[in-house]
Amino acid sequence: MITVIGSINLDLIATVGRLPDPGETVAGEAFSTAPGGKGANQALAARRAGAKVRMVGAVGRDAFAGEALALLKQAGVDLSDVRETHAATGTALILVGGDGENMIAVVPGANGAVVPGDVATADLRAGEYLLVQHEIPLATVEAALKTARANGATSILNIAPFDDRAAGFLAEADIVVANESEFDLAAKGLGLGDGDREDMMRIWAGRTGRVVVVTLGAKGVMAATPDGFHHVAAPAIEPVDTVGAGDTFCGYLAAGLSDGLPLAEALGRAAVAGAIACLKPGAQPSIPSAAEVTAWMS
Repeated sequence: MITVIGSINLDLIATVGRLPDPGETVAGEAFSTAPGGKGANQALAARRAGAKVRMVGAVGRDAFAGEALALLKQAGVDLSDVRETHAATGTALILVGGDGENMIAVVPGANGAVVPGDVATADLRAGEYLLVQHEIPLATVEAALKTARANGATSILNIAPFDDRAAGFLAEADIVVANESEFDLAAKGLGLGDGDREDMMRIWAGRTGRVVVVTLGAKGVMAATPDGFHHVAAPAIEPVDTVGAGDTFCGYLAAGLSDGLPLAEALGRAAVAGAIACLKPGAQPSIPSAAEVTAWMS
């Protein structure tokens, strides 16, 4: 079982020829909506990877809620711990440029009502996995990590979006996942020196006894453990839309580990899944099935 405690959003997506500079207005080319939120995206990715998944979160009592939960419900994610609140369902305002890169503004809404008390309802148990991110209050993230450790569950923390206030509890996570910029920012706050990224990752793993994973986009993924280092290549693709690629990676990583795969193998499968997610627009609609990932790998 993988328990995801995190955000649930409806994404409002506009495609543009190029992303605007500050203060600039550019013409849009298309508009669409899609279920999103880092927590929900990762929950769906883990479910499509074949894992049993439970979602803990909150939505509003509004028209966006049903659409935000639609693909999770369709996939069979356990939504019994998703509460309704008086706040609006969370939204993400996304601009996607012609090169596939994106700019995102997130309005938390009901996600801000996911409180430490909700962690108790997750009933984390030994041998299970917890997956959390930074789109819910950090006090709730910290409480979830500490509860997982106390109960013998393995925790995976995706430190996106980056928040330097989380530095005090990063070591509570068994596995920390970050992209390049997020890790570099975290490294400064954690005093890991000014060496190259690999050196800083090794220092973190040695100091904490935990695992740190850094995604590198087209250059693949690196991971440092107390016992060694992994560098896994990513498949070469022409990206259509990178929204959701990191969340797909996290969900597939959690699913692979919960299924008993060695870390290097789980990283490789997650990297392929993340790359495939770049070939379609949208966050959740682009997440591949386990069969698609297997076919690509073979």
